[in-house]
Amino acid sequence: MIKVALAGNPNVGKSVIFNALTGARQKVGNWPGVTVEKKEGICEHRGVKMIIVDLPGIYSLSAVSIDEKIARDFILNEKPDVVVSIVDASNIERNLYLTLQLIEMEANVVVALNKMDLAKSKGYRIDARKLSAELGIPVVPMVAIRGEGIEELKNTIIYASRAPRKPVIRYSDGIERYIELLKSKVVENSILPEYPPRFVAIKLLELDEEILNRAGIGKEVIKEWISSVS
Repeated sequence: MIKVALAGNPNVGKSVIFNALTGARQKVGNWPGVTVEKKEGICEHRGVKMIIVDLPGIYSLSAVSIDEKIARDFILNEKPDVVVSIVDASNIERNLYLTLQLIEMEANVVVALNKMDLAKSKGYRIDARKLSAELGIPVVPMVAIRGEGIEELKNTIIYASRAPRKPVIRYSDGIERYIELLKSKVVENSILPEYPPRFVAIKLLELDEEILNRAGIGKEVIKEWISSVS
């Protein structure tokens, strides 16, 4: 059985894709301890059973809002086999920010490039194969509201679950120097060992409040570490 999480900004067609994958085999409840709606469903394709979890619509994984915290905790703690990042092709630059954060978390990501028809109507030409090569993960072009790309998405999810890809997003040399420094501190001090060390290092560099609190580290400690290589 494959556990699949659907992630994406609000209004990218996430619910349409969730319904197309699960049909009537879905249940609605609440996430534990909060009133935020939780939707789960079952998808069976080519003899493979998939549990589909529809995460709250979010713009980032900064865990500032309760929706962001739910999504980030689910991916980090539940470790789904595949995370489908649903991207609005007509607003691709804004939407890919969340995709890059998912890659930083070392999730096994598949991009569902939805609303390709709307992107085309705006004059955008998106090369899905080249985008896949640049990101290092599968990209499935879709028009979910018309059912286009749904079968390919199912096939890609199954393939990705069997051949996970975890590319690394590289930044400028200066930023990478700080990331590597903090990564070494994370490993050396066993800081949040249940999470990917590079992801933790990036969040410490961002002075992410949630990660700092979980790690029990003050901002002044991070600044002191950084200053040692400045």
